[in-house]
Amino acid sequence: MGRALVDARLLAAALRDPASTAALDGAGWTALIAMARAEQLAGTLAHRLAGLDLPPPVARQMEEARWSADQGRIAALWEAEMARRALAPLGVPVVLLKGTAYVASGLKAGVGRSIGDLDILVPREALDAVEAALLGAGWEWVKPDPYDDAYYRRWMHELPPLIHRESDRMIDVHHTILPLTARPKPNAAALIRDRVDLGKGLSVLAPMDMIVHAAAHLFADGDLAGGLRNLWDIHCLIDEFSTDGLMERAAQHGLALHVARALRLAHAFYDSAVPADFRRLRLADRPYLDRLTARDGWGRATRPILRQRFYGRSHLIRMPLPMLARHLWTKWRSGHRG
Repeated sequence: MGRALVDARLLAAALRDPASTAALDGAGWTALIAMARAEQLAGTLAHRLAGLDLPPPVARQMEEARWSADQGRIAALWEAEMARRALAPLGVPVVLLKGTAYVASGLKAGVGRSIGDLDILVPREALDAVEAALLGAGWEWVKPDPYDDAYYRRWMHELPPLIHRESDRMIDVHHTILPLTARPKPNAAALIRDRVDLGKGLSVLAPMDMIVHAAAHLFADGDLAGGLRNLWDIHCLIDEFSTDGLMERAAQHGLALHVARALRLAHAFYDSAVPADFRRLRLADRPYLDRLTARDGWGRATRPILRQRFYGRSHLIRMPLPMLARHLWTKWRSGHRG
């Protein structure tokens, strides 16, 4: 394993060109698999390596990763069906988001993908009815704290998270795709209006909106945790749908800068087929590249100062500084009272 690849660029290279793994030695395979697990890309990697002549221990682990991803896909689709049944009497649009949307649509982005919570988007005016229906169908609140509950309802883009008392799976009910305190203001009505129907009361975002949402989730609503997985989603969506009309749609949602950065980094990591204007990284992209590749040969997080800076950034892009200060002070006081 070359010294220049002792970070998560090793994983990106394997996803981009699976045949490149033929040059790996034992330490290289250890690093690759550890990074894939840490980045929640083990199932994706396993599907990318299918059919290659792998060392027997690696082949066994890849087979297990494919099996685990397939079980996760089944569980995700079952959770979506349970939510559909609970919400069907309301007659409101229910739009699947993220991983569940990809597997329900049969998209390349869903192949081997790790899927956690069930994320859905519903009209904001339907939130009360949706909440009541889910509570009546066995979901319960995860955050009973009154401050957290009020904060979510007033400022966030989703209800407080719910977990099902039997399946122990969580559902996040969105009414838009970014916090209300964030500077970009995506057009939630347009997201729902232009959805693609899957039948039986479920739908997914339109193709360009899927890419916009993936970019927003990565660069406008977090600290880039899981970033290589999100970029792989974007790469697969581009490969399946192209980018025709993407920047126009991104501009409508106030997310053109974030989508442009996603295109540049997707091309840099995965050689995504993006327009010529997005095939060269800019100087301002460098911290994002360093953050996305911050893993060592054992899959452990590296560059702690940079990670902490992105963690701080994730709070600052969610809300104005005075509001953030009040929020952190309130959370600190409640923690110390406990």
